[in-house]
Amino acid sequence: MQRWRGLGDLPGSWGRCVVTIGVFDGVHRGHQELISRTVRAAAERGVPSVVLTFDPHPSEVIRPGSHPAQLTTLRRKAELVEGLGVDVFCVLPFTLELSRLTAHEFVHEVLVDKLHAAAVIVGENFTFGAKAAGDVELLRTLGKRFGFVAQGAELQGLLAQEQADNDITFSSTYVRSCIDAGDVVAAAEALGRPHRLEGIVVRGDGRGHDLGYPTANLSTPRFAAVPADGVYSAWFTRSSDSGRRLRAAVSVGTNPTFSGRERTVEAFVLDIDEDFYGQHVALDFVTKLRDQVRFPTSEGLVAQIDEDVARTRELLGEQD
Repeated sequence: MQRWRGLGDLPGSWGRCVVTIGVFDGVHRGHQELISRTVRAAAERGVPSVVLTFDPHPSEVIRPGSHPAQLTTLRRKAELVEGLGVDVFCVLPFTLELSRLTAHEFVHEVLVDKLHAAAVIVGENFTFGAKAAGDVELLRTLGKRFGFVAQGAELQGLLAQEQADNDITFSSTYVRSCIDAGDVVAAAEALGRPHRLEGIVVRGDGRGHDLGYPTANLSTPRFAAVPADGVYSAWFTRSSDSGRRLRAAVSVGTNPTFSGRERTVEAFVLDIDEDFYGQHVALDFVTKLRDQVRFPTSEGLVAQIDEDVARTRELLGEQD
């Protein structure tokens, strides 16, 4: 898969393509079906498939301070899109200048003049152009004028039967609400995989080591969607480990037993004695074990951690 930053360096031989457009935060199951439709439509036409997304999140540019919790980093988003068979992952830098393009200008300058779109496939609620004035109906109208086909797909109905059977909602907002509530199981159902939190391991206060449970303390990206305070079972992976997964019991919160104030993400990785300091790691949250509780003694906390680790071992089974 080719990865482009902006549209300034398109190959001179670039011809027609099929494009889908969106933020695609989380690349949830609705996104996956939309992108898969794009890949299939491109294959039928014998042209490349293009996922056009934006960075930073448009809301942060238009309304600074309103950036929603981020479900996937840009790198992770690209990995997930590549797994769906896309030919080109194009990140369009979202600027105030871009936000001021009218719907007509966006279509002409981006989709027609630059990408030479033969077809554009978007969600039915897709809006574009200054003040989100463009919708799918306008896109269809402009497509007729400029020579491309526009299709709008209702994300709620992309997997209608499966959704009816499992009551799954395909929405980034819904996934964020699940994570914010600590319901990582429901989030995983909508995502089609566990919610992932990435970060760099930094030095902590060393208290876990003193208790017999040394932890890897994650410094997470600024807008990362961090689950609600609690203790979770998760899979722990390192960028340098070729995808090998390790079981982990993860604490999210302020360490109430020790009157902590700063919210942290700490992972006790089972069955490995290693210092992960400075490494880029990821946590795939499987289930919430319990809420954060203040224990009157450190001995009581250790006894509870013993149980958390035993449950994690039982729930996750054998590690990879």
